[in-house]
Amino acid sequence: MQFKNVDEIVTKYAKYVVQQSKSNLTKDKKGGGDLYNSVSYKIEKSQDDFLLEFLMEDYGPFVDKGVKGKTSTYPETSAALSRFQYGSGTGPKGGLTKGINSWLKKKRFQFRDKQGRFMSYESMTYLIARSIYNKGLKANLFFTKPFEAGLKRLPDDLIKGFALDIEDGIILGTK
Repeated sequence: MQFKNVDEIVTKYAKYVVQQSKSNLTKDKKGGGDLYNSVSYKIEKSQDDFLLEFLMEDYGPFVDKGVKGKTSTYPETSAALSRFQYGSGTGPKGGLTKGINSWLKKKRFQFRDKQGRFMSYESMTYLIARSIYNKGLKANLFFTKPFEAGLKRLPDDLIKGFALDIEDGIILGTK
């Protein structure tokens, strides 16, 4: 038996989560980058079941859930709720300085020192990385919010879709 209506509902849910996640990244001025472009979904179907998988860059969960800092976890922010923490082995590994350095160069952004001279990208990378390492990253829930919002509607929609598929199967089976 084919579950055409259930397939449509799952696909609609996946498209909603991806679209809303990308929209949230754009609102937070993180849109247009590698993370934005990588958010997608994949549905694998077999005779008896299906698997819905959401895909994104490896650092996507850290942006979504936040990362606690080594010395200051910001209890007033949602980063305190994250299971990730710098210095514990559960935070981003090694890519922090490389990512910051490439971002600074891409944006052609430079601080000035007290004498008004531009700082090197390496110096700025060190200062920013040290601050993030100690203070952490606040969660923005760009993926979690649409995932959970869509999930609230999904059970009712799936029941309706499944009922329609059963009905279609009975009607087609009697002809």
